[in-house]
Amino acid sequence: MPGFELFGDKERKELSDVLGNGVLMRYGFDGMRNGHWKAKELEQALEEKLQVNHAQLVSSGTAAVSVALASAGIGAGDEVIMPTFTFVASFEAIMMLGAIPILVDIDDSLTLDPKAVEEAITDKTKAIMPVHMCGSMANLDALQAICKRHDLLLIEDSSQATGATYKGKPLGSIGDLGCLSLDFVKIITAGEGGAVLTNNEKFYRHADHYSDHGHDHIGNDRGAETHPFLGYNFRISELHAAVGLAQLRRLDEFVAIQKKNYTIIREALSTIPEVTFRAVPEGGEESYSFLNFFLPDLEISRQVIQAFKENGIDACWNYYDNSWHYIRKWEHLKELKTLYPLSAEVKAELKYLESKTFEQSDHYIGRNISCLIKLSWTEEEVLERANKMAKAITSVL
Repeated sequence: MPGFELFGDKERKELSDVLGNGVLMRYGFDGMRNGHWKAKELEQALEEKLQVNHAQLVSSGTAAVSVALASAGIGAGDEVIMPTFTFVASFEAIMMLGAIPILVDIDDSLTLDPKAVEEAITDKTKAIMPVHMCGSMANLDALQAICKRHDLLLIEDSSQATGATYKGKPLGSIGDLGCLSLDFVKIITAGEGGAVLTNNEKFYRHADHYSDHGHDHIGNDRGAETHPFLGYNFRISELHAAVGLAQLRRLDEFVAIQKKNYTIIREALSTIPEVTFRAVPEGGEESYSFLNFFLPDLEISRQVIQAFKENGIDACWNYYDNSWHYIRKWEHLKELKTLYPLSAEVKAELKYLESKTFEQSDHYIGRNISCLIKLSWTEEEVLERANKMAKAITSVL
C-alpha cells in the first residue's frame, strides 16, 4: 500500500483510451466514446471481484459513506454507531445528512467492540458502521447478530482494507451496504474516488440516482431523464475510473507483495516478548497493508516511535496524538466548529462528546504502533527494515 507506488503502463493505457476520445464524464456523449465506458467497466469489475450484485462509483470514500446512508433512508436525527478510531470522514459523512455519529470504544482488533456497540443502541439508532482500519476487520458475525436483534443496518466502511476477507468473503460485501475509498493512498487508487457496494436492488438504485442529481438513468438521452427524488453530484470522472480499473486488476498482485513484506517484519518482531499483535477475528485474513502491534504502555510506544525516527524508519505511527484518526484530537467535532449553523437537534445530541471519555480505546490506541507496508520495497530493504525495527524496540525496552 498504496497502489500509486506501482503505477505504470497498465494505468497509462486505460487513461490513454479516455484521452483519445476526449469524453471525461461518465454519463452521456455516447457517440464520441468509441466504446470506452471506464466507470461502467470498473463497476462491473468491482462486482465480480468483491462478490456483490451492485457497485456504484462515486467521487470519494467520504461520498460513498454519505451516499450509502442516504440510499438506506438514514438522515436527520438518526443515530449511526461508529468507532473512535477511524478517519474524520466517518463522522463528516454522517453529519452531512443531519444524522448523529455515536462514537463507541474499539477493542484489540482496533475496530468496533461489539459489547460497546450493544450498550450504545437507543430507539434512534438506525445503523452500525464498522470501519475496517489498517487492513483488517471488525467481528462481523457479532455485529450482524446485534443488527438482527435490533433491526439495524450494517454498513461496512472498508476503505482501508480492500483485499481483506472475512470467512472467505471480501470486506464490503458482507453488510447491507459497503463503502470503498479509491483515493491516492489506498491499496488500489483512482487518484480520487469511492464506491458503494450492495446486494440490495433498492439501495443500489437509490445510490445510482442520488449520486447524480437524482437522474433516473433511463434511456439514452440524458436531457430527457426524470428525477424521482432530489440528489447531489458525487460523480466519478472517466479519468479516475480508468486508473481504478487498471489498479483493481492488480489487486491480487498488490496483496501478495504486501503479505510477503508484512510477514518478514512480523516474524522479526515476534521474537520480542513485549510485542503483541492486533487481534484478527476468527476466519479473517488481512490485506496486509499495515502491521499493527502493541507495546506495554503509551510512554514506551512514544519512545519507540522516536527511536524509529532516529534510525530512519518512516511510515510508522502511534495514533494517540493523531488529529486525523483518533477521537482525542477531534476538537473541531467536540466543539462543533462549522461554517454553517447546525440544527438544535444535532447540537443537543452531540453534547455527549464534551465530557465522554473512552478509556478502553485509549488503552489500545496508546499502546499501538501502526506501520505501513509498502509495495515498492525490495526484499533486501524489508529485511533491513525488520532488523532495524527490532533493534529500536529492544533498545527502548
